[in-house]
Parts: sequence; C-alpha cells; structure tokens
Amino acid sequence: MQLHLRAMAIAAAVFVSFAGVASAQAPTQIALTEKQVQNYIAAAPAIGKITEKLKGEPDKKTQAQLEALAKKNGFSGYGEYDDVSSNITMVLQGIDPKTKKFGDPKAMIQAQIAEVQADKKMKPAEKKQTLDDLNETLKNIEPIKNQGNIALVEKYYDKLAAMK
Repeated sequence: MQLHLRAMAIAAAVFVSFAGVASAQAPTQIALTEKQVQNYIAAAPAIGKITEKLKGEPDKKTQAQLEALAKKNGFSGYGEYDDVSSNITMVLQGIDPKTKKFGDPKAMIQAQIAEVQADKKMKPAEKKQTLDDLNETLKNIEPIKNQGNIALVEKYYDKLAAMK
C-alpha cells in the first residue's frame, strides 16, 4: 500500500513536472490514437532510462537521443511523444487501480492525500514529499477534454500501470 501510494505520487509529480517544463501551462490535450498508445508503451522504457537521469533541460546530445528513440517508435519526434505521455498520465491519474475505471481525478487525489496522512508507517520526510507532490498535482489537474482517451487508456491500463 505504501509503495502504491508512493508510485501514485511519483506519477503525479511526473505529470506536474511535464506541466511545468518550459512554461507554467498545462500540457496540450490531444485526442490519442490506439497506435500512439501502443507506440508509447514500446518507447517509454528506453526514453524513461534517459529522462530519469536528467536534471533540468537535456543537452543537445541527449535531446538527439530522445528524438531518435521517439522516431524509432513511430512518433514524429520527442514533442509528440511528450504530448502523448502527458495525455496518458492525465487519464491514468483518474483511474481507480482496483476497478480499472476512470473516475474523478480530484476525488482520487484527495483520497490518496487522506491515505498518506493516515499512514503511520511512512517516514516523515517521505510523507511530506508525497503530500507535497499530491497537493501540487491537485492544484494543477485539468478535466479531460478528449473523452475517447479514457477508453484507450483503460484498455491498456495493465500495461501502462506496470510501467510505473
């Protein structure tokens, strides 16, 4: 349970960091295609290995690697991959891991906050960081504009959730 909460907070923090990269705007919401979701599933492990090591903006060499990986996996470039990733993450935030169905993301994050606050086993520093991440996500959450994205992400939920 504690690891699940931390994983959800990390996913929330990733979403917030995507929303804050280069600007304070929320990510562009796009209508996902099944092919984009499949390409994301194929590309994310390799791209994640590169991006998890980044501290800030990538240098030119790293950016070129990200572009090449994205193109190799069917994207027009890393920008499209990033948009797809952000849109998948937005939907994932609203999916209940037990039912694997989309609900109200704000209510789910508020429930996660309550669970973390009630967790007596979590270390204080980890609890504070998790709560900070969840509260930041709560402030920045946007409604899903492309409702078709929900069905696609639900369809691939098991594969996407296993990638966290």
